[in-house]
Amino acid sequence: MTAELDEAIARLQRPVEALLFVASEALSIRELAKLLRAEEHEIAAVLQRIEAEYADRGVVLREIAGGYRFASSPLARDAVEAYLLPPKTSLSTPALEALAIVAHLQPVTRSEIEAIRGVNSDSVVNTLLDRGLIGEAGRKDVVGRPMLYVTTPFFLESFGLRSLDDLPTLELEPGQALEFDLEAAKVS
Repeated sequence: MTAELDEAIARLQRPVEALLFVASEALSIRELAKLLRAEEHEIAAVLQRIEAEYADRGVVLREIAGGYRFASSPLARDAVEAYLLPPKTSLSTPALEALAIVAHLQPVTRSEIEAIRGVNSDSVVNTLLDRGLIGEAGRKDVVGRPMLYVTTPFFLESFGLRSLDDLPTLELEPGQALEFDLEAAKVS
């Protein structure tokens, strides 16, 4: 390594680290070079040094989607998930029942959920909304324009589903009441 490259690395390392820290997306070598008015080979050398210096820390440099960004170390995953993810909770049987109805019949109104369950569902619908498992999806075009509810991406993630197509199919005879296996539907 030449003295000139060493000098460039020393001059550019802090600004590169700062940009990687504040960037909301990965930055390419070309973008970093343009922002810092530097040569691409100088930025590449700086990134190599940063990667080596951060390799054994809680924050590491990752090459992602054609660029670079700071990320948490895989060795710190448990601590980061404990901080970022909500605590694992379970839902009551009535909440699971209402959630299963929404999942299979969406979009569905609160009164339709109540008609199937046979009881007032205000509380369980509010619980599902608060936990982000269902969301509002507009209003039904009928008298009173009741709110329609659908499941959310968080619902799919919580139950380990790639899409709604992964839900178990309902096999109902005409006139048969809806019944769901609530033991199979536990939020992890």
